Amino acid sequence: MKRTVWYPAIVLCFGLNCIAAHAQQQTTPQEKPTIASVLDRQLSIVESEFVGAAEAMPEEKYSFAPTAGEFKGVRTFAEQVKHVATANHIFFGAILGEKPPAGGENGPDAIKTKDEILKYLRDSFALGHRAIATITAENVVTPVKNPPNPVLNTPLALASIGCWHSFDHYGQMVEYLRMNGIVPPASRPRPKPAN
Repeated sequence: MKRTVWYPAIVLCFGLNCIAAHAQQQTTPQEKPTIASVLDRQLSIVESEFVGAAEAMPEEKYSFAPTAGEFKGVRTFAEQVKHVATANHIFFGAILGEKPPAGGENGPDAIKTKDEILKYLRDSFALGHRAIATITAENVVTPVKNPPNPVLNTPLALASIGCWHSFDHYGQMVEYLRMNGIVPPASRPRPKPAN
């Protein structure tokens, strides 16, 4: 009787060891992280949440800005999105030696529709990924030519602010979405994984 109890346990352990060995053979070793890969991952996270929020607001609500309370003079939803896209162009363009886009802190006035704004936003994140890809251990703190600000004068400083600045405005956009009865995509329930 004792042999019957242990036999299935031994077979199970052997089977699990075979599966683990097979899985280990099938996986490739992870590459060692680099400064660029770590920064790029951070940018990808903010990009996913920020673009998702920008896409969630209907076009007819892009001109929305809160008015009740202490909201006098705040940016509209569209201006929040355009401001971040413009800032991305400024920060990441400086790493690549590119001039910032024309227009003020909220970007070119000619960009008005939701589709135009989303394209401008996506292009700004694509620029960010291209700029971050050029960052190496050798140039990470090398001063850039024509920095947008004396403090933001190295690729590390510019990429760092490019990765966190968007989240400041993302938080405001989340409020705008919720004031309009829209749950931000990042806050929506995720489907349960299939078994």
